[in-house]
Amino acid sequence: MTELKFNNVIKRYGKTEVVHGINLDVRDKEFLVLVGPSGCGKSTLLRMVAGLEAISDGTISIGGKVVNDLAPKERGLAMVFQNYALYPHMNVYENMSFGLRLNKTPKDEIDRRVQETGQILGLENLLHRKPHELSGGQRQRVAMGRAMVRKPSIFLFDEPLSNLDAKLRIQMRAEIKLLHQRVNSTIIYVTHDQVEAMTLADRIVVLRDGYIEQVGSPMELFSKPANTFVAGFIGTPPMNLLDAVIKFRGDNAFLIFDGGLEIPVPPGDTHLNGFRDGQSVVMGLRTEEITPSDLNPSLPASWKFDGLVEVVEPLGNETHVHVNIKGVKMIARSEGRRSIKYGDSLKFAMNLNQMHIFDAETTLSIY
Repeated sequence: MTELKFNNVIKRYGKTEVVHGINLDVRDKEFLVLVGPSGCGKSTLLRMVAGLEAISDGTISIGGKVVNDLAPKERGLAMVFQNYALYPHMNVYENMSFGLRLNKTPKDEIDRRVQETGQILGLENLLHRKPHELSGGQRQRVAMGRAMVRKPSIFLFDEPLSNLDAKLRIQMRAEIKLLHQRVNSTIIYVTHDQVEAMTLADRIVVLRDGYIEQVGSPMELFSKPANTFVAGFIGTPPMNLLDAVIKFRGDNAFLIFDGGLEIPVPPGDTHLNGFRDGQSVVMGLRTEEITPSDLNPSLPASWKFDGLVEVVEPLGNETHVHVNIKGVKMIARSEGRRSIKYGDSLKFAMNLNQMHIFDAETTLSIY
């Protein structure tokens, strides 16, 4: 069992603290993705695991053993970098076998591992080529192969796809997912791209400013964001986040927006949710929950609103529609083949059963 544990891990540069008391358990054979905007601390965490950055406070343990003072080569890890880090004067075979040769692995064992890994990654006919003779995707496979031949207990990936074009990123995502299924090892993967995180991860760790915002499965983060930051970061396009005020009329609660738009909160124990009359909140609703009303005829009439189309973004199988409803701007989703154009007046339905409400002051989810 190869579990990795962060115990109150802190990183400082001089007097500036950039990672703040991280506590996290990475499960054996898990594909864990660290995601967040630039400067959130995700690559710093990965480099501390690898032994490339010193830990200022706290401990990192692998398989129950604290590794703070171990050299990188003693940790049983392999890291795949954003820039491939291939030796330009060596061919593919030599690059993949380099670490094994340093460790004085027997020659026949080196050859067996390189040939086996080359076949898995589709590199068997490229072993004689130099890096400059390879495409970006092939170079990334060589970098992965160099990690695989070492048979590490944990793979570390630091933004490995950021240098690739969009089509190749999609292809390599599938290959990395397949790699995880084949090697059956723990993977910790860093990216700023939430699409990569959603498609690859067993669990996602969302980071901001050196703190963990939320940890969960992709669908947990998508369906139950802990706060407005996670709600706005996970999902494409991001969740509509709209400022409002709670107003009670008897037992019914309404969201009141600037300009006069009123949206009912679906019936339920709204008082028990800690709502206060006049409380400032943020309503969250994903684009797929706002559609032209004829696509959702079963929704109540009070959940349907007249809107003015301001921007249309056709995407083929669907269309994103920027709509203005009584001065409140949001993004809706429609069928790809439907004809919608700038300036159209349409009735839009909101599936308020999927509404999220966040406290405006704390930004935390309250509904």
